[in-house]
Amino acid sequence: MPTFNYVARQKNGESVKGEMEAVNRDAAADNLLARGMLPISLNEDSSGGGWADIDIGELFATKKVDIQDLVMFSRQMYSLTKAGIPLTRAINGLIETTNSDVLRDALESINTDLSAGINLASAFKKHDHIFAPLYVSLIHVGENTGQLEKAFEQIANYLELEQKTQQRIKSATRYPMFVSIAIVLAVIVINVLVMPQFTKMFEAFNAGELPLPTRILMASSSFFINYWPYLIAGTFTVIYSFRNYISTEKGRYWWDKKKLKFPIIGDIIYRSLLARFSRTFSMMVKSGVPLITTLNIVADVVDNAWVAKKVLEMRDGIEKGESILVVAGKTKMFSPLVLQMIAVGEETGQLDDMLVQVADFYEEQVDYDLKKLSDYIEPILIVFIGMIVLVLMLAIYLPMWELTSAARRG
Repeated sequence: MPTFNYVARQKNGESVKGEMEAVNRDAAADNLLARGMLPISLNEDSSGGGWADIDIGELFATKKVDIQDLVMFSRQMYSLTKAGIPLTRAINGLIETTNSDVLRDALESINTDLSAGINLASAFKKHDHIFAPLYVSLIHVGENTGQLEKAFEQIANYLELEQKTQQRIKSATRYPMFVSIAIVLAVIVINVLVMPQFTKMFEAFNAGELPLPTRILMASSSFFINYWPYLIAGTFTVIYSFRNYISTEKGRYWWDKKKLKFPIIGDIIYRSLLARFSRTFSMMVKSGVPLITTLNIVADVVDNAWVAKKVLEMRDGIEKGESILVVAGKTKMFSPLVLQMIAVGEETGQLDDMLVQVADFYEEQVDYDLKKLSDYIEPILIVFIGMIVLVLMLAIYLPMWELTSAARRG
């Protein structure tokens, strides 16, 4: 997600500087406004764009806190605040127990801010690379209503659901991932170790014109052996270029929209995003957060630029006085059944409960699809492996049969 450097003015007239992650420039401005700050300047951070600044490990690593650590921290804060332990004492105790260095540094900073008289939500807001706007907003509501322990409980429950969804996705994709890695390794071994030996044998026997599968595999093997440095360099170039492109606003929007159209997994990703949207929306409405602020936060939480744009379109419609049902229908994101549930919730004043049911509905669909994911992918992988084995057998055995037949004729 792009990072924006901002200069903003607070309600007391004080100017503040900082950086934040957002889907796009408009979302960053909306987040600042939602925090009660007026944006003065807002620029996307373009530092670190050259090859000299690249750390290969950073292509695959992240400095964010693991969701398990956030769940544990939120649960501990719920227990400590419920027991009436002062915030500074509670956080000071958790600094020693957390396993994450990033979270530990943030908690030390938060504890310093609390000791200086800054409220908890404002202290958390300074670390938006760890604590999402949803997290900060619920803490803000909990502080203002005197129900901070319930805010931490809501956050912990929400994060646990997110964690379970991530674990289900990892579990469902583990087998296909291992098989795919095995296929890649097998192709490399065949091209680098196996085929060169057979090539030498065919040349020694002067086999003449070889069958097409053999010539294809020999050419592939020759390419691997002679150009492997370029293959490695090309792979990292493609990875870097792709990551650089999707870090832009246009690239992020294209990639997030493209993901939802992937065969098999596109629907799973889409329903998972809608479940997150519904559950977050429900939690914010139930906490009494204004709708406009809620939708700004939800747009950031869904972590998909295409869905975020649809959510911001809903916000624009509500600002014009339209109902939630009307703006939800215009986005064309929801099925008629879900729209009917939203209509009932809006009419009865129980929108938060209905949105929870919508989230449950989508999560049940995601669970079912994840259980069937291996059933969908396994036949494709088996056919692909079979094709590799067939090509290998034809490439190796056809010339040997011809050599044997020629020897018998001779």
